[in-house]
Amino acid sequence: MPLPLQRIFVRFSSIPLSSPAKTLAMPTTRSSSRSLRSEARIASSKLDPGSEHLSDGSEAEVHTSTRKKRVKRVVGINGESPNRENPDQKLDGLPDIEEFAYSKVKASTTLIPKDKRMRSSISAKLERKVEASSTPKVEAPANWELALEGIRKMRLSEDAPVDSKGCEKAGSLLPPKERRFAVLISSLLSSQTKDEVTHGAVERLTEKGLLDADAIVRTDEASIASLIYPVGFYQRKACYMKKVAQICLEKYGGDIPPSLDELLALPGIGPKMAHLVMIVGWNNVQGICVDTHVHRICNRLGWVFRPGTRQKTLTPEETRVSLQTWLPKDEWAPINPLLVGFGQTVCTPLWPKCGICSINKLCPSAFKESSSPNSKAKKSSPSKKA
Repeated sequence: MPLPLQRIFVRFSSIPLSSPAKTLAMPTTRSSSRSLRSEARIASSKLDPGSEHLSDGSEAEVHTSTRKKRVKRVVGINGESPNRENPDQKLDGLPDIEEFAYSKVKASTTLIPKDKRMRSSISAKLERKVEASSTPKVEAPANWELALEGIRKMRLSEDAPVDSKGCEKAGSLLPPKERRFAVLISSLLSSQTKDEVTHGAVERLTEKGLLDADAIVRTDEASIASLIYPVGFYQRKACYMKKVAQICLEKYGGDIPPSLDELLALPGIGPKMAHLVMIVGWNNVQGICVDTHVHRICNRLGWVFRPGTRQKTLTPEETRVSLQTWLPKDEWAPINPLLVGFGQTVCTPLWPKCGICSINKLCPSAFKESSSPNSKAKKSSPSKKA
């Protein structure tokens, strides 16, 4: 063997069998583990940020434990776990009933217990009642009293369909309990239907003895639909009639619900109907009954606006809320038949008769929609060339 190689072999064989790896494998105390962690930090700080350098398994174990400790320390500072939802996060609430044009943020309730959802729904109703009762009063429109008095004078003849065939006229000769149910059914049928058509349907139901909850429950849906035809959506309303009659029979002994919220919970009953039934059936005025006529006329007169704007209201419910902010409460009940009849005879949906209207000087919309279809056709037709 050559001499240089022999010297290298002697030097290598003289190294002791014990090694640092064997020493690190010994049980470590708290102080030794702290020193190891500090040494590992110093060693890792000297390395390049992008390189991976582990001398042996023990050093890898120490490095892993330090990273876990850092994660725990970050969680402790922030006070929350990144994999869990914040327990203090609150739901914005549940949607309101009967499509009231509310646009709240919808939150999932799949993980919320049923009793908590019920409590949330009840609290939401209470909040709406508080908001309605605490609605700030706004300044009334100019000359509204003069305009209202002028409409009253034009309505003295009471020759509008609502005066004799309105849904509140149903069951006028019946006892109070039976009359309340008749008004409820008549109101249900009146949606998207003229008063004359609704009146005819109520008369046919009366002839068959079907203005009674028990009788409606025992009658098949097809027979009811044929009797109320041609009211709008007559098949759907026949289904609603049977459901409403079943609820009234089981929960109220054939009478109708005594509160606004309970009426609104009935199938097919919206705000307009519920307020009308409360006024006529229970003599309880909780709000204005606003239908398409009241909605249209109030906007034409400039009496109502969308919240925080000077823009016209878009729905009857928006009109009701806006109107109630300034109209005295003693006008809430009579304004519906007053404006409905005015809308049926003078301030009609198409081509209102502004020329015979005694308040046209007080109306900002006067003569702006009163063009006849013939005059519009003449203006739109191209001129003939000779």
